[in-house]
Amino acid sequence: MKPDVPPRILLVDDHPMMRAGVRQLLLRDFPTAEIGEAGSARETLGAVHNGHWDIVLLDLDLPDRSGLDLLKDLKLADPRLPVLVVSGLAEQELGLQVLRQGAAGFCSKTAAADQLAAAVRKVLAGGRHVSTALAEKLADSLGAGVDAVPHEQLSSREMQILLSIAGGRSVGEIATQLSLSVKTVSTYRTRLLTKMGMRTNADLMRYGMQHRLVR
Repeated sequence: MKPDVPPRILLVDDHPMMRAGVRQLLLRDFPTAEIGEAGSARETLGAVHNGHWDIVLLDLDLPDRSGLDLLKDLKLADPRLPVLVVSGLAEQELGLQVLRQGAAGFCSKTAAADQLAAAVRKVLAGGRHVSTALAEKLADSLGAGVDAVPHEQLSSREMQILLSIAGGRSVGEIATQLSLSVKTVSTYRTRLLTKMGMRTNADLMRYGMQHRLVR
């Protein structure tokens, strides 16, 4: 985008207080920015279809759909729209996943305020934002013979099911959230357990906690 044109930023987070806090941080560094807000996947897609945005700041934990699922839809809706994931979930564990899905970067909610502004500025300039730790992990993942942790071998949909089960959702709840049949979700669950070498939902929940995939 042109440097003299105020950026249009869409904040996506289901917590109004979090959106208000991020808004204030952004206005400190981008005082002329036009900032929109969305609290769900449906609101986000509506905002993207009905307006032009220079960047989307996306939380992964949304009430109506997985943030990973929404990221995919956003890239399909507008491949040129940069999406910066801003999440309280573990960067080391989910950073590679979101980059592979087309995100322009990952910024942790625990990062300092100036890091968020720097990330937004870099993405608006056409770059990608990754922390030093994530950059090293990305480089390692490209090396020959590097063993990835089990969840890094999952497909996007399998990862969504893992995050949902690890978050304590039932198969029925997941089916509703992802607009899938219970049978389809059960099939994904079975495939997921096989790939992860696990037997029960409790195993997946423990794994999610151990790897900080859920809060």
